[in-house]
Amino acid sequence: MHDLPFVDAHVHLWDLTNLHYAWLSPPFADDGPNGNVAPIASTYRLEDYLREAARWNVVGLVHVEAGADPAQALDETDWVQGVAAAADRPVGIVAFAALDDPGLEQRLSAYAARSAVRGIRHIVNWHADSRRSYIPRDVTTDAAWQHGLSLLSQYDLSFDLQAYPAQFSALAQAIARHPDLSVIVNHAGMGVDDHASWRAGMTALAALPNVSVKLSGMGFAFGGPAGEAPRRRVLDTIDLFGTDRAMIASDFPTDRLFAGFDATLGALAEAVADFSEDERRALFARNANRIYRLGLDV
Repeated sequence: MHDLPFVDAHVHLWDLTNLHYAWLSPPFADDGPNGNVAPIASTYRLEDYLREAARWNVVGLVHVEAGADPAQALDETDWVQGVAAAADRPVGIVAFAALDDPGLEQRLSAYAARSAVRGIRHIVNWHADSRRSYIPRDVTTDAAWQHGLSLLSQYDLSFDLQAYPAQFSALAQAIARHPDLSVIVNHAGMGVDDHASWRAGMTALAALPNVSVKLSGMGFAFGGPAGEAPRRRVLDTIDLFGTDRAMIASDFPTDRLFAGFDATLGALAEAVADFSEDERRALFARNANRIYRLGLDV
């Protein structure tokens, strides 16, 4: 058992019996951004997560929207809201909304009325290699998308940013216009290209005090969580953001495509093993608790 309190800042729960997830539905292919997702294409509930995380002291978690059909985004949120209400530990929700949706304000108002909702995610990964892209084109420079970004803090919502490093310089300029908006970079920036371009993009974001980062997704970037390259990426991310703006997260069950829970978290824990206990408590729990406003005493 790992004794340090752990607030898992990035968990996906999904209900394939009542909600539709196109990316988790057959036919499955090998050429998408995550490869073949058939091994994780089954309903994943809180009890399933807690079973996998049994050796870790999980005191709270953040459910991040899991790619349900956009028409069912509110249904997904309400399902997880029910899970949160029945759970014996805090469960925060990052819900889905397309920032360039003309009906965004109505959606944000609905989310703000759900007590567990803390933020919004709109995946905007665009890459020159179409096999890596999640969207047909980069929408983040559009006026409509940037206007949507400007609305979030009015509803006391944060923004989970999932994009690629080549997009970060322009995104940093947009985010800089909203210093009251908490922005959380997903999966250590998802650097799948050269290290220099990853570091340049992340440096631009780290310069903004309202931007924090999740230490997760090493399997996606490197094909597995262990080894010198993932370890270096974790330490370089902390070097840029500091131990008060970085948080360890599992990205489960998605990261099970690359390794088991204990191997995934174990590699992250090993990477920060030489940090002080106070710094490790911040990385494992305190930062996520503060940034996602879970109300824990950790």
